Amino acid sequence: MAVTADELGTQDIKRLLIKQAVPSSIGILFMSVNILIDTIFVGQWIGSLAIAAVTVVLPITFLISSLGMAIGVGGGSVLSRALGSNHKEKALHTFGNQIMMTFLLSSIFVLIGVFFSDEMLLLFGAKGEIMKPAKDFFFPIILSVPFLALCMMGNNIIRAEGKAKFAMIAMIIPAFVNIALDVLFIKVMNLGMFGSAMASAISYFMCFAFVLWFFIFKSELKLKARHFKFKIPIVKEITELSFVTFSRQGVVSILAIILNHTLYIYGGEQSIAIYGIVSRMLMFALFPILGITQGFLPIAGFNYGAMNYERVKESVLLSIKYAAFLATLIFIVILIFARPIVAIFTKDSLVIAQTPEALRWVFAASPIISIQLIGAAYFQAAGKAKKALLLTLSKQGFFLIPLVLILPNFLGIFGVWIAFPIADILSTILTGYFLKKEMNTKFTKTTDGSIL
Repeated sequence: MAVTADELGTQDIKRLLIKQAVPSSIGILFMSVNILIDTIFVGQWIGSLAIAAVTVVLPITFLISSLGMAIGVGGGSVLSRALGSNHKEKALHTFGNQIMMTFLLSSIFVLIGVFFSDEMLLLFGAKGEIMKPAKDFFFPIILSVPFLALCMMGNNIIRAEGKAKFAMIAMIIPAFVNIALDVLFIKVMNLGMFGSAMASAISYFMCFAFVLWFFIFKSELKLKARHFKFKIPIVKEITELSFVTFSRQGVVSILAIILNHTLYIYGGEQSIAIYGIVSRMLMFALFPILGITQGFLPIAGFNYGAMNYERVKESVLLSIKYAAFLATLIFIVILIFARPIVAIFTKDSLVIAQTPEALRWVFAASPIISIQLIGAAYFQAAGKAKKALLLTLSKQGFFLIPLVLILPNFLGIFGVWIAFPIADILSTILTGYFLKKEMNTKFTKTTDGSIL
């Protein structure tokens, strides 16, 4: 049963977190399975070079579509706190402004991508034999990115309303559509990379159609024409918090550029294919932790806006506890079954031989990452943009990128893989410090019994 906005401030936190996190986790699972199976189909039916091409193109499309995710998460924080403080009109203006910002910005970036496609593909690592399949994949999928951006934005607002099950369905629909069309376009019609891209593009549109249906018929947020008019204070507040998520994706894209070029230098096209498999497993295996993080955001944002700080603290601690337990189980599975997992993706014997070690090292610090993810999400939910930005960028920006630039000079390709757990450990220590400080100050009771 869907959670109403008011229930975010009254229901038992443990039960509420499960209600919010489970549908979010299932939605992310289906999205991850979609990407995973897409990669398997491409690897088995086209070849390992096709995996490398997808690894080059997807960071470009995700960078543009992450504008929608960023505006959705940042605006979702504004919207949750507005609902928590009973400012319904502000919530409606926030949502209307989010729609306009997402559509305009994503469309502008898509045009840039179309007119400068060769330069962009080269920048993201489409070297050697990777360029041709990358171009075949790029053009159909780039035109569908505004639909994907609107889906990502809308999905965050659905969760901010407490309707996590509908958000889950929005993520499940494109998974089924994409998998079915992959079989049709790649296996049956033999359309190769172009067919894979068309399958993804159509699935994004189907997701958009469902999100549109939800907001017309099921949402508590009933927009009028006046809500689409830009309000500068709201746009500024959305932008400040959205900048956190978009900066993270921007840094992830910079990391993808550096990784793809470094991997090509030290291992050629096959190393990029290896990272393609590893990155897909990262998306897939960590789905329950990401689901808990997404389920946590509206709970923390609503209760922070309502000044129910004890409930915020409880949600932080429970989220970290549950996520850490699940991350540990995931690490054990990866440790034991790395080679059979890799063999699902490709028939290339060299890729199968080299990927398991990379996979184990990249996941080595996963049991502790819940502190970093939940900690950064808390500051975003609380509207503390500067700290949220610092902590969100810490892993990829402050630690992983420098480590990837430095370590391979001494350790070769192994330096790339070992950089991941080191960055996880350092970013967790940093986040843990700020989160503990916040818990000891913001949520400390004064002598008269009130909460600061």
